[in-house]
Amino acid sequence: MTALEPRDADVTPPTDDADVVPEGQGVLGRVHRALSVGIVSVVVLIAFEATAVGTAMPVAARELHGIELYAFAFSSYFTTSLFAMVLSGQWADRDGPLRPLAAGIAAFGAGLLLAGSASAMWLFIVGRAVQGLGGGLVIVALYVVVSRAYPERLRPAIMAAFAASWVVPSVVGPLASGTVTEHLGWRWVFIGIPVLVVFPLALALPAIRRMASGPADPSAPRQAFDVRRIRLALGISLGAGLLQYAGQELRWLSVIPAAAGVAFLVPAVLGLLPRGTCRAARGLPSVVLLRGIAAGSFIAAESFIPLMLVTQRGLSPTMAGLSLAVGGATWALGSYVQSRPRLEPYRQPLVVAGMVLVAAAIATAPSVLIASVPVWVVGVAWGVGCFGMGLVLASTSVLLLKLSAPEEAGANSAALQISDGLSNVLLLAAGGAAFAALGGGAVGATHVASGTAGSHPGAFAAVFLPMAGVALVGAWVATRLRVRGTEVSVSK
Repeated sequence: MTALEPRDADVTPPTDDADVVPEGQGVLGRVHRALSVGIVSVVVLIAFEATAVGTAMPVAARELHGIELYAFAFSSYFTTSLFAMVLSGQWADRDGPLRPLAAGIAAFGAGLLLAGSASAMWLFIVGRAVQGLGGGLVIVALYVVVSRAYPERLRPAIMAAFAASWVVPSVVGPLASGTVTEHLGWRWVFIGIPVLVVFPLALALPAIRRMASGPADPSAPRQAFDVRRIRLALGISLGAGLLQYAGQELRWLSVIPAAAGVAFLVPAVLGLLPRGTCRAARGLPSVVLLRGIAAGSFIAAESFIPLMLVTQRGLSPTMAGLSLAVGGATWALGSYVQSRPRLEPYRQPLVVAGMVLVAAAIATAPSVLIASVPVWVVGVAWGVGCFGMGLVLASTSVLLLKLSAPEEAGANSAALQISDGLSNVLLLAAGGAAFAALGGGAVGATHVASGTAGSHPGAFAAVFLPMAGVALVGAWVATRLRVRGTEVSVSK
């Protein structure tokens, strides 16, 4: 899930030499063509994995006898990515984005292979955790690449390309994944994706080495890794994992890991996110907080849609995945709409409207638990929600880069992605706990295997409706982005 946006609207912005884009030097011009195609290919890989794996997940959980751990299969990815984001931010600021990006792609592929060959649910979850390490390294490194290699005027266009790169995987991914799952087995969905790693590595890494390698200021002394921030990153990952475990167990003894998780998590969050994030202070803190609320509520809800359609409405995995396919196109459309210069004065209302659309989509999705409601309602609702996400996440990504000095791009990008990933973990933990408490673990192997409908509507409603409320809170946070007219504060 990605983003975009240009500078100012009706007023011609002041320009300097760094922002002048000569003819032929756009994102696909001679200077940036190889880099643009390479890094967009990396995003395509991540997008294809997200859409394809989500479709295969219900069958994988059933065959590994792990339906009750379904939420862990998603949250383990985000838990480990939290640590990797902080590491990647420091690594990129210190040595440039090339090494963390290469290491991240390698770990991402290794995690897919481990998950695809898993013989038990806990091994599958470990594979997803390794994927998370790779994903966390990659996403922050990509932001640093954009900050280093592209002038400010080109950043909206490359962010738009990131968003557009979800369109084809969103359509092809569920169809291909569902077909492979039904005819060859779910394992081939995971084992087959690493083949796609070769092209991004071959194209992106040489271009990054040429245009964005090394520290931001080569003349400055080489920075040491901030051991305190790395410890905090370990704390945030460990705390999130303990809270997820406590939420799944639902026993009195679960209070112990829950308390330990909070003890690890609170100081880590306060130390890693911009001051004022938790109280939605205006400017950068609200940008970071909004990113987490939007991504967390949306992903927590979306993770349960294929399982709901397979078990409650009897859809095949292919059809359940295709119900979300339109979202890639509408997400890219939302990103494109908010990038138009003439809409710049209305950026804040657009972001507020985007969060309202997300809340409405999440609240509408469980209506298909009523037998008389056609299943295509989910597809329409999710298309609307993805349009809203395109408006919101695009804006947070570009604002983050606009508010960051070159030497701070890695750390600030890490903060944005930590908010994103941590919110995913916590809201998936909350949703998974509610799902399990209301009988979700008994959704049943036979329902997922055969596609026959189950009868656990309350378990799914307990996931979707609270997430819609969280998204509405995000609409309020979006009103905090404005500082002094249309300006956004750069203070942390």
